Amino acid sequence: MPFTKLVKNSAYFSRFQVKYKRRRSGKTDYYARKRLITQAKNKYNAPKYRLVVRFTNRDIICQIVTAEITGDKVFCAAYAHELKRYGINHGLTNWAAAYATGLLIARRALSKLKLDEAFEGVEEPDGEFSITEPAEVDGETRRPFKAFLDVGLTRTSTGARVFGAMKGASDGGIYVPHSEKRFPGYDPESKELDAETLRKYIFGGHVAEYMETLADDDEERYKSQFQGYIDDDVEADGLEELYAEAHKQIREDPWKKDEEEEGAEKKTKEEWKEESKKYRNKKLTKAEKQANIKAKIQELAAEL
Repeated sequence: MPFTKLVKNSAYFSRFQVKYKRRRSGKTDYYARKRLITQAKNKYNAPKYRLVVRFTNRDIICQIVTAEITGDKVFCAAYAHELKRYGINHGLTNWAAAYATGLLIARRALSKLKLDEAFEGVEEPDGEFSITEPAEVDGETRRPFKAFLDVGLTRTSTGARVFGAMKGASDGGIYVPHSEKRFPGYDPESKELDAETLRKYIFGGHVAEYMETLADDDEERYKSQFQGYIDDDVEADGLEELYAEAHKQIREDPWKKDEEEEGAEKKTKEEWKEESKKYRNKKLTKAEKQANIKAKIQELAAEL
């Protein structure tokens, strides 16, 4: 019998180090996270903010997060489903919706810091590359609020939606360090950004083009794919106006509530406690359990 070396012996297992839980489940890239949260020692515990952008099947989550020893803390958040308050009811995960969600979180964060008037950002997006510059506040030069883009495990390919949220936040008045290389419309050969293409994506022009093409080529598929748009009388020609109006409303009031929420009274702690009890299963006593078992036995006996 030939000699076979035992590679994974007791010495190997005694030194084996289990990876972090979120690495084992494939949720966190710790190589990237370490570099995103590590703060310079000479900044004396000043928080380092990240613009966290995540996409689900039906929603976009944008959060401004800072890391602490006790865990990550969310400073501000915005979701794509909140865009319904501003008139965007369909296509809540596309590029234009990502831009609007990024704009919403930027305006919310700055209004929370009372910097929304000093840092207006780009009020009329034209697709040009721009970075938020320092501004004059009370006779002094004030640097803008800074956040680093956290893309998670998303592939950072050119034109990815995650950069739509970043562009929205940047145009909203937050300083997000970036270049134009990953925006739709960037040509790697000439190394120039086509502002017209980027503007088209911001206002949903690519969706409008697809709607028109599909309506001409395959009307049946158009009706099934854009049924929500058809029901609400949203046409390809009106998409740009719809997004422009939404951007305007976001700037006017980033904390806008749903119509039902505005009229409703705020619930007390006791009311919320009662609300939670509705969905909680009451724990049965031993006598109740035994009574249930007897009733089931009787039911089965009756069937026989």
